[in-house]
Order: sequence, then structure tokens, then C-alpha cells
Amino acid sequence: MKYPEPLQKGDKIAVTAFSSGVPSGCHQRLDLVLEHLRSLGFNVIEGHCLRENEKHVSATPSMRAEELMKFLCDDSIAAVAPPWGGEFAMDLLPLLDFEKLKQVKPKWVFGFSDVSTISSVLTTQLGWSTLHSSNLMELNPLEKDELTANTLNVMTAKAGAEITQFSSELYQVAGESFETHPNCCLNKTERTQWKVVGDVEELRFSGRLIGGCFDTMVHLIGTEYLDLERFKQCYSNDGLILYLENAEMPPTVLRRALQGLKYQGVFEQISGLLFGRNAVLDNCGKAITSSEAFLSVANDLKVPVLYDVDIGHLPPNLALFNGAHAEVHFKDGKGKVIQTLR
Repeated sequence: MKYPEPLQKGDKIAVTAFSSGVPSGCHQRLDLVLEHLRSLGFNVIEGHCLRENEKHVSATPSMRAEELMKFLCDDSIAAVAPPWGGEFAMDLLPLLDFEKLKQVKPKWVFGFSDVSTISSVLTTQLGWSTLHSSNLMELNPLEKDELTANTLNVMTAKAGAEITQFSSELYQVAGESFETHPNCCLNKTERTQWKVVGDVEELRFSGRLIGGCFDTMVHLIGTEYLDLERFKQCYSNDGLILYLENAEMPPTVLRRALQGLKYQGVFEQISGLLFGRNAVLDNCGKAITSSEAFLSVANDLKVPVLYDVDIGHLPPNLALFNGAHAEVHFKDGKGKVIQTLR
């Protein structure tokens, strides 16, 4: 696994929206987080594909891909930071030159949601470690949540380092709008409780991390872009931990998506599954809940499964290094993840 060089003061961070752009109503929030980066000593480079958003994208697929390639191929840049996710990062995959990217230094790419459409593929295609974490737009300098506030700091770790994170105490269900409250922080109101599938109180498993937003992963897993079987062969002694989170799929769609992975044999290729808190909070007019949909498939899996983990659209988010070796510990509703950057 190739880890980018540790992030440090003076480094260049390129900001580009390779999925949804930032509309004018949220520019005040964007300026706030960019100024925060500058105050920490980073050299911020704004891309052209950033401050507009039309039909869920910042620009055409070719423009977004060209700008992302430019930043990824520039070895003076240390990190590429999308403001947030979106809908159509998948547009870029056939436009990226992975052979060319194999010749350049790995860069930090971080965030969650549709960011993971790109970051997970950079890991499986190039062997770069990328970071599934809080999005840039969440990095308010006033943020007190430990997992969120530590996002940039984890990227200062060197290859070989060990990073330990613990489950949160509280999480957010309903946050304030960046447009109407540009200085808002997380509104954590609900008690965090990781859950386990099966009648066990304590659990431990390990493997190499890979995953992201299930809404897009379901369309990528098994393709040339996210070939988990091939990725597993690179780390056959370690095994894989797949992590997923549902942003928008109604319960019936979620159940079919999980069944699809099961029929593909995906769950036979992994040594454990982490599933984030489900962001779809109602039944969407269906006769089953999201939890029932998940458990109807998860109960039959032959691997350790934890759910309601700190991953996804009900923050905070763990900072998970794609490709890193992780030990996951669970006991009495609490979790610990120890990642080794090897």
C-alpha cells in the first residue's frame, strides 16, 4: 500500500468539486473552511470546478475529470479536497488515466459520500491509501467533535504509524443548513451505540479496509473499477474489511442491494463488515424498516458484522484509511478501530 507523504504546514491542498459544486448560498461556509486551512499554514489552491452547481454537478464530466487529473498529477500538491460529495462522481471514472496516475506520487484524497466513488477506486486501481472521513465543508475551526476535528491531523501520520479511534458518544440526526447558518457545528443529540449481528457481546476481527457510500458502491463492486477479488489477492494474508453506509436507498432497495452483493459472493471474500448508521430514517412508504431490511440479509452472513457504526451521513465519521490494516474491537455497544499504515 502506498501512503501519501504526511501532511504538513506549507503543503498545497487543491480544492475541487469532482461531484456536486458549492452554490452561491453556501459560499460563506466554503470561505470559512478554506480560510481555516490557510490559518493552519496550508497553501490552498481553488479549482475552477468548485463554486457553481447545476443539475447536481460543478461542471461537465470532462472538465471535472481534467481538473482532477491536473491536481493528482501535480507532485507539488499534497492533498485533493472535494468540498463534499454529491451524485455523479461516477461520470469521471472512464475519463481518468490510471496508467498515467501510476507514475505520480500518491496524494491524500479525503471525504465521504460521493467522494468515496473516486477515493475507493484510487485505492483499488493504484494502491494509494485514501481517507474516508468528514468532508471539508464540515471542518469548522470551532468544531468540538473529536473525530471531525481530528480529520486533518490523521493525515500527518507516517507510513507504519498506528492510529487508534473510538466510537463517538453522540451523533447528529438533523444538522443546520450551511446556507442559513454558515458557522454551524455538528448538532449531536443521539446516543451512539454500535450493534452486532448475532448473540455476542464482544467481537474482534481484522483486515484491510475498503468501502464507502453503498449508494454508489453497489454499482461499482464487481466492475473493473472496484474489483474486490483482485484487491484481496494483493493482501491475501490480511483479508478485507468492507465498510458501507446507506445515504438514500429506501428499505426495499437496500435489501435488494445487499442481496446482490451476497449473490455475487462479495461477503465470502471479506473477513468482516462494518455498516454505518442508516441515514434513511423512515420506511419510505414500505412495510419494512431499514433495520429490518439490513438484518434480513446480514443475519445469514458467515462473517462478523457490526452496524450503526460511525460511518456516513449521520456524523461524526471515523477516519478510515482505505488499504490500511485495521483491527476492530467491539464490546457492550462501544467500538475501537486500530489502523496500521502498512
